[in-house]
Amino acid sequence: MTQARASAQTVTSTSAEAGPAMTKRMPFAWLLLITSIVGWLASGELVLEKLQKLANPNFVTVCDVNPWISCGEVMSTWQSSLFGFPNMFIGIVAFAITATAALGILAGAEFRRWYWVCLQIGVTLGFVFVVWLWSQALYSIGILCPLCMIVWAMMIPMFVWTTVRNLQHGVIQAPASLVKTLGEWGWIIVVILYVGVAASIFFRFLPMFVHSTM
Repeated sequence: MTQARASAQTVTSTSAEAGPAMTKRMPFAWLLLITSIVGWLASGELVLEKLQKLANPNFVTVCDVNPWISCGEVMSTWQSSLFGFPNMFIGIVAFAITATAALGILAGAEFRRWYWVCLQIGVTLGFVFVVWLWSQALYSIGILCPLCMIVWAMMIPMFVWTTVRNLQHGVIQAPASLVKTLGEWGWIIVVILYVGVAASIFFRFLPMFVHSTM
């Protein structure tokens, strides 16, 4: 069993070394850190805007542009406080955790498999939550929040590359062919998701702009 385990570890290590550059220690750490910082800053600004809104219901947020682009209007919906408190507080905590993980990797920390599993679960739940918020903004609320969209934009590469990295390093067990394909298509998947989100926003709000100019 010891030999089998050592062999499996050797195969995993070889697969990781042969994988895409973004799954290596430093590139992945920097991607995780940058997306975390940008997401944290956007969440922090949302917190500040929310506090102003609570103190003054007539407060105009920095992204209240028109009836279809307004952080303030989105903050007034039940979806913005799904768990009984403003969603942006989740972002403040979650992005701080991923940023800490990134700094640990940059500092040379070696995390055990259970840590990577927990990180994967957290990032996946965050991505699912963002997908739900996107669907609500487009098809239920009908209003866009630019600061929220920054958070969406950061979660996409964070989720894709955390998943690809964990596949490459054997944290998530999958067929070698699937691991290789996802590794090669990592950035393409990110771009496809970005294009999909942009297209959904364009086609959802195009009729509104057309009617407003008629």
